[in-house]
Amino acid sequence: MSAQQTIHVGGEWRAAASGATREILDPADATVFAVVAEGGTEDTDAAIAAARTAFDQGEWPRTPVAERAALLRRVAELLQRDREEIGLLESRDAGKTLEEGRVDVDCVSDAFRYFADLVMNESGGRVVDAGSEEIHSVVVHEPVGVCALITPWNYPLLQASWKIAPALAAGNTFVIKPSEITPLTTVALIELLVEAGLPAGVANIVTGAGDPVGARLAEHPDVDLVSFTGGLSSGTKVMRAAADSVKKVALELGGKNPNLVFADACGTEEGFDTAVDQALNAAFIHSGQVCSAGSRLIIEESLRERFVGELARRAEKIRLGRGTETGVECGPLVSRQQLVKTEDYVASALAEGAVLRAGGARPEGEGYEGYFYRPTVLDQCHRDMRVVREEVFGPVLTVETFRTEEEGVALANDTEYGLAGAVWTADPGRARRVAGRLRHGTVWINDFHPYLPQAEWGGFGKSGIGRELGPAGLAEYREAKHIYQNLAPRPVRWFAG
Repeated sequence: MSAQQTIHVGGEWRAAASGATREILDPADATVFAVVAEGGTEDTDAAIAAARTAFDQGEWPRTPVAERAALLRRVAELLQRDREEIGLLESRDAGKTLEEGRVDVDCVSDAFRYFADLVMNESGGRVVDAGSEEIHSVVVHEPVGVCALITPWNYPLLQASWKIAPALAAGNTFVIKPSEITPLTTVALIELLVEAGLPAGVANIVTGAGDPVGARLAEHPDVDLVSFTGGLSSGTKVMRAAADSVKKVALELGGKNPNLVFADACGTEEGFDTAVDQALNAAFIHSGQVCSAGSRLIIEESLRERFVGELARRAEKIRLGRGTETGVECGPLVSRQQLVKTEDYVASALAEGAVLRAGGARPEGEGYEGYFYRPTVLDQCHRDMRVVREEVFGPVLTVETFRTEEEGVALANDTEYGLAGAVWTADPGRARRVAGRLRHGTVWINDFHPYLPQAEWGGFGKSGIGRELGPAGLAEYREAKHIYQNLAPRPVRWFAG
């Protein structure tokens, strides 16, 4: 495969039919470090046709579960073999630290192993009691068909695995469109699937822009399911495009996630230190470019000044730089567009009355030629501010306060999104009570960010529909079929003649 042959269709690597290419920039210095094929409608149609043929006529949907699971485990092993290389590629492509890139490879390996184990441990179907020994009734699950997988730029490898692993475990074929900004590790993952022995046509990739590639995938009548992770406006376009062919749709559209801190969580120095440390992690991991980032700190009023003061002090000390450099804690934003968007949100917040406690500008000096922005803490924020309502996807933390538990819960739920949130308290009863009332798909108690491949991931409200990971994540890629067998057929005599 040449550098520009990043489209994989029917078992073959190829350039774009138009010959078009796209330069991939290193966000740490804005220089070109890779060139990929810029696919279009013709490439997308060819990939869908290959996936359709592989599903309708190929062996993969009918391959025994044990063999499918074995292939997924081989992929996990290959990922670990190439951990350093792929982790470095993820770091350079997305701007994250090298250690984050390595962790992503480990998490992807875990996802492939999990779905291999899940399908292996299933029974052959759910027997339904029809009330008669003469009837055998069972509900089985079959692959949905051709899947269109559209992934975002912030966690390109991880998000690809959350879709590819269950799709393959269920016996589907697919076409994946990674973000045009960060496609490289998804291309590498397809190479590993081929090396693991996946039959031709099962896994197809088209590198290119959302329009036309993503749009064509969403509307194409030969696609049976579209799974999209990305922004709200793009997700609604995908849903509209998919409606005419009535295909299955799964959407993960981000969040505006509250980190709710009660004063009793900070009753000891250790508790205070932990809550501040985790508030930094919640907001600034991967420069805040995380769908579940705890970008809304909602803190009990009595704790505010001490907590925010220490938070701001530590935020100012976060070391920015190229993610591959030793000691760097936070990399650049992924693109100039994302940098400008972040600056605009901070400017609007200050104009609306927010108080800048840390950051709020690009760093100066040598080594910051790329898309860097200092971790930013905005105090005295309120719900009417754009920066509080809308997803920034940058290193920006807003601070709101509450006086009562009721007020804190109301603030945490006052969002059109509902992906994730956290509650910090030393009171076990309050922890359970508040967690039960938060309208978010994942709720952490005295923690932030961890996820488990065996637990569903997804959100309420405008955070999307459907779930990834867990048993429900596998169910997204399946159709249920009821098979009813009459073991002693006889005339019904409903009609006398």
